[in-house]
Amino acid sequence: MTDSRHSDHPSKVRSKKRPIEVRERDSAASGAPAAGWATGDRFSWEEIHQRLLAGADEEVAERTRVLFFSGLTAGFAITLTFLGLTTGLTAFPDNPFLASLLYPIGFLYIVLGRYQLFTENTLPPVKLVLTRLASLPLLLRLWAIVLVSNILGAIFGAFILSEAGVVSEAGGDAAATLLEHSLATGWWSVFFKAFFAGWLVAGLVWLSFAARDTISRVLIIYFVFFTIHATGLYHIVSSACEVFFVYFRSGTNLGAAAWGFLLPVGLGNTIGGVVAFSVVGYVQSEQHRYPEVRELSLRDILFSWKGGRPFGTPRPRTRYDEQSTGEVDRDTPPEH
Repeated sequence: MTDSRHSDHPSKVRSKKRPIEVRERDSAASGAPAAGWATGDRFSWEEIHQRLLAGADEEVAERTRVLFFSGLTAGFAITLTFLGLTTGLTAFPDNPFLASLLYPIGFLYIVLGRYQLFTENTLPPVKLVLTRLASLPLLLRLWAIVLVSNILGAIFGAFILSEAGVVSEAGGDAAATLLEHSLATGWWSVFFKAFFAGWLVAGLVWLSFAARDTISRVLIIYFVFFTIHATGLYHIVSSACEVFFVYFRSGTNLGAAAWGFLLPVGLGNTIGGVVAFSVVGYVQSEQHRYPEVRELSLRDILFSWKGGRPFGTPRPRTRYDEQSTGEVDRDTPPEH
């Protein structure tokens, strides 16, 4: 005779309930959860890619005045990086590793504050062009405005630092010595050092979109820019601040500095960022098209000013979103 008490055993009660369902996309091939119990704690490549495109989509067609003053603010904030650098060079003249400890401070203000920095724009807007969501002229417009405003902001900051006596005499001498060494470096050597710096910054942008919290972003920004100076690489905006500080303080040949130093740094940063993360990732991004979003023709990409939210690109919305919220995306053109 069966004991009736055993029929109410918890295991038997649970067996009568609907089993827990784990979605396949949240599981590894073996059937185990990707992370945690049911959902992953990291963004997938596709999710990072879409977050990056969404951010670039909102900025690429921004008004000229907004881009200019955002870039000007970023260029001026580089003075904090230069000030930290001269302090480190004074305290640790023979130790580049320790001398670079305060170098990232200006970049933390810029990246976390979402100001426009030229080297950050070598990845998101290029991805936007490669996925046929923005035109090449629109990309070049963004680059020109941001680069010019960054350099002007750095020049203004360098002038104040040199004329107001903010940088110590020893710090100024250390900056002059550093620039002298950079100018003595060969053109192609400067270019490839800047190339790897551009690669690092483009990777920083990708990792920033992959990060879920501010602390992670702070650490990513700090260590990337610390690595740039500690390993002797070059960044165009901080290098411009350095060149003009020495020029205002004691004078230097601007023509030689522009051709032999700033030009290869700018080209290296740009090509490094574009090649390393934008073009190399093109094949992978080609597998993820967005048919619900208007894609540009080849003619539009080369000769138009189309792209970005103000030019009519709607934010993708699924039918599930509309049914669950009861809202219809007003930016999406009606079906004909």
